[in-house]
Amino acid sequence: MDKKEKHYSLSKIKAKKAIYNIIIGERSNGKTYATLEESFKEFIRTGKQMAYIRRWKEDVIGKRASQVWYGVNSSGKIKTISNGKYESVCYKNGKFFACNFDKDGKPFYNDKEDCLGYTFALSDSEHDKSTNYEDITTIIFDEFLTRQLYLVDEFVTFMNVLSTIIRRRTDVKIYMLGNTVNKFSPYFKEMGIKHINQMEQGTIDVYKYGAQGLTVAVEYCSDLSKQKKNNFYFAFDNPKLNMITGGAWELDIYPHLPMKYKPKDIKFTYYIEFNELTFTCEVIRVGNVWFTYIHEKTTELLRKSKDLIYTLDKRPELMYNSNIMKPMNKLQERLYWFFIHDRVYYQNNEVGDTIANYLKICKRG
Repeated sequence: MDKKEKHYSLSKIKAKKAIYNIIIGERSNGKTYATLEESFKEFIRTGKQMAYIRRWKEDVIGKRASQVWYGVNSSGKIKTISNGKYESVCYKNGKFFACNFDKDGKPFYNDKEDCLGYTFALSDSEHDKSTNYEDITTIIFDEFLTRQLYLVDEFVTFMNVLSTIIRRRTDVKIYMLGNTVNKFSPYFKEMGIKHINQMEQGTIDVYKYGAQGLTVAVEYCSDLSKQKKNNFYFAFDNPKLNMITGGAWELDIYPHLPMKYKPKDIKFTYYIEFNELTFTCEVIRVGNVWFTYIHEKTTELLRKSKDLIYTLDKRPELMYNSNIMKPMNKLQERLYWFFIHDRVYYQNNEVGDTIANYLKICKRG
């Protein structure tokens, strides 16, 4: 992103010429605007279409779908790009149309010539499989990151939607757009994107896979906070607001270590493996006070035969359990008691946030 620009630009990530383009940044920095504008330019230039994907059906039907193009429409860019041919973009029955307006203010367009693109919902993807989308060359998956639950096997569902659109073609570009709401995402693991935690704002990482030339570019957008004149509205002492003002990752506030303890106070230790990280969980007694303290393990886990390890990977050994909310014996019931009664403390908010994501998956399973 150019320092002089007030909104996000695709120029840097396009220069990487990747097939998948993952763009992560603060809310309302222009990610969606830029990709929609790019798809409209492609439509004007070549007649090629776009696909707009969201997780839930309600986000791509009716009024919500109509609002997708609001920013580009209101900017006047559409009329400029199309040399006055089109005034706006409208939505009808799962499709976007480049349109003009009649004297009564109603949009008019040619169903075949002016179809700009289609909407897709991962939660309702079965009905799309029989349709031919041979003119789609730009795919936009908006808000792919969430603090809520992902769909079951969502990555596979997304791949199936892509397969439905792409078929046997090789000319399709994919944009995945996400606000900095949650560092955990099944997409990162499934796509082998391992350095999200280490990325600095304004940088782009490129991942390459196999001999067939698959590439994924990941951009962590630059901080535009200095150019936002209204940041004073969000100047409260709450770290979660940094995501709104500057693109920092959103973190809840979690309870930290309540008191000092000595090694002799650790009565039991177990481990949680999640999101490519390992966490040490210590059951501690100081006087008459019992609590669990969780911190990141920075050394390799030796996996002794008596170690209890929670991991989402299905393992048959007795020392493994995939779901801390489904105890398999009395000991595990006692460990889960600390979570039920809010007696768990964390090294920092990032550790707390990661464990919270693990617990969300356990609750669903």
